[in-house]
Amino acid sequence: MPLPILLSVSHAGLKIPHEVEDLCKLDAEDIIRDSDEGADDIYLPLDPEVEAVVTTDVARAIVDVNRSEDDRRKDGVVKTHTCWDVPIYRRPPSETTIRALIENYYRPYHKALSRLTHHIKLGVDCHTMAQEGPPVGPDFAKRRPHVCLSNGEGTCPKEWLKALAECFKKAFDTDISINHPFKGGYIIRSHAKEIPWVQVELSRETFLTNEEKRRRVLKALRLWIQTEKGS
Repeated sequence: MPLPILLSVSHAGLKIPHEVEDLCKLDAEDIIRDSDEGADDIYLPLDPEVEAVVTTDVARAIVDVNRSEDDRRKDGVVKTHTCWDVPIYRRPPSETTIRALIENYYRPYHKALSRLTHHIKLGVDCHTMAQEGPPVGPDFAKRRPHVCLSNGEGTCPKEWLKALAECFKKAFDTDISINHPFKGGYIIRSHAKEIPWVQVELSRETFLTNEEKRRRVLKALRLWIQTEKGS
């Protein structure tokens, strides 16, 4: 029986949508570097093991579904620069184009998350993170932990987060950072009114293969569900 968990894999996409193909000047390496590299290998194959998975093939550099719809910063919903401060466009997209990107890619993602909450105990927004903080991060040039769990300081009960951290510690055999360097993004904060949510960040450092990271994430989630059933 699938785990009663909804996975959001929001930054695995690499596609440049047709609306901005003629404007975007990023090459394939820039797109990959700005994405959650490895997320497609770690999280997407867990689909048969959980109740539901929501993802997008659109690159984070173009539409970031983990931002609020009205976030117009350079690292906002429709960005002007990558997280490495690389300019994205030859010329800025028009407001009409920005609205089209939001309507065509951003809103369907969030509607899917809201629709797939039946029989779900926990939503998990799944990410990978650079080994060291990029220029737009909260921890520029600082080395990051192997695993960071975040609850937006309230998107799931504190005791759940603590138990989940213990399960990840057992599965990964490493200390787990809580709410540092990430406190949790827009997805978990905006959908926590529907179901409890937590954000998971795994370092892209090669301390394990992506396949092994996937196995250990699944182990941690299974342990947590077992713990909750017994509590």
